[in-house]
Amino acid sequence: MLTVDFSRFPLAPGDRVLDLGCGAGRHAFECYRRGAQVVALDQNAEEIREVAKWFAAMKEAGEAPEGATATAMEGDALALPFPDESFDVVIISEVMEHIPDDKGVLAEMVRVLKPGGRIAVTVPRYGPEKVCWTLSDAYHEVEGGHIRIYKADELLEKIREAGLEPYGTHHAHALHSPYWWLKCAFGVDNDKALPVRAYHKLLVWDIMKKPLATRVAEQALNPLIGKSFVAYATKPHLPRLSDTGADAQ
Repeated sequence: MLTVDFSRFPLAPGDRVLDLGCGAGRHAFECYRRGAQVVALDQNAEEIREVAKWFAAMKEAGEAPEGATATAMEGDALALPFPDESFDVVIISEVMEHIPDDKGVLAEMVRVLKPGGRIAVTVPRYGPEKVCWTLSDAYHEVEGGHIRIYKADELLEKIREAGLEPYGTHHAHALHSPYWWLKCAFGVDNDKALPVRAYHKLLVWDIMKKPLATRVAEQALNPLIGKSFVAYATKPHLPRLSDTGADAQ
């Protein structure tokens, strides 16, 4: 289940991609399939080991085209172990709401992104997330849990302040919002509640089968109750000396 829409976020074979806070690796795997040179980074060692296993399995199965590469590694989002301007693309999906110093993370992403490079940021959307926080303290008051709820304008302003130029936004995963509302209402750790189990089965069926009816329904509902807010931005090229008049002597 992808949150980033690659029709709005073009990826070329050979692009060097950083999936920052990759988690289980869903976006990293998609980039690998598209021929990118992928680095999947997360602070969770267990998840990184699983992502590395999946990368190896994908290579063995021939799922990635010639020239594509994939590396999984542990790392700190606030101190990325990469040189300046080393990636064409950076993706950070459902991560920034967990990190106290979100401006610091944005600064690090901008540092490692090449001029002209592209960045995708996804966070829980304000409205559906606010419902979850209202229904359940346990939803967000856990170690490593969500520490803030972004409004769209707030996130876009932080992206601009970091030196990036936003070029598009959208919402995603409307069908998942009611599932989390049910989880929060019946207990975030209570997977046995009948409404929660029934809705989970629906979501699994939808992800596996991708029926037209639910695709159309989700597309229609995304502007209203989409669970995630997605923003795309580019890193501008630095002005040339000739553009500033510095060499006009």
